[in-house]
Amino acid sequence: MAAVIGYWKLEKNDERWDEYMKTIGVNFVLRKVGNTLTSYEEIVQDGEKWEIHMTSTFKNNHLSFKIGEEFDEVTPDGRNCKSTFMIEDDALVHYQKGIKAGDVNSKVTRAKVDEDTMTVTFIAEGKNVTSMRTYKKHPKP
Repeated sequence: MAAVIGYWKLEKNDERWDEYMKTIGVNFVLRKVGNTLTSYEEIVQDGEKWEIHMTSTFKNNHLSFKIGEEFDEVTPDGRNCKSTFMIEDDALVHYQKGIKAGDVNSKVTRAKVDEDTMTVTFIAEGKNVTSMRTYKKHPKP
């Protein structure tokens, strides 16, 4: 599952990105920031251990995990959830389960489209809202 390993720069959000963020409970101010960010993802694997380093002009976030093992996550916008990563159809899939009543669960799928392109598809489960962000391979600074 080395397909998505690498350093990626966000190229574009689709037209439903703001709607997705609103649906999962991101407040207005953070949505406006989230719509204008330059962001990067570095995905690395060392044996069973995986890491995703997310850096942006606003905030950085780091996830460290093993495939199939649930862990506590605080999302970049401050939501608490239980997260599990899986490998499905050659994609890295991130399941986020809310821990409070009313929280919206998400499925985030990172999939390599070609040598230089990765898509990250966000699904607000049970809400009929899906958004996609497109990343391009980028040299690591």
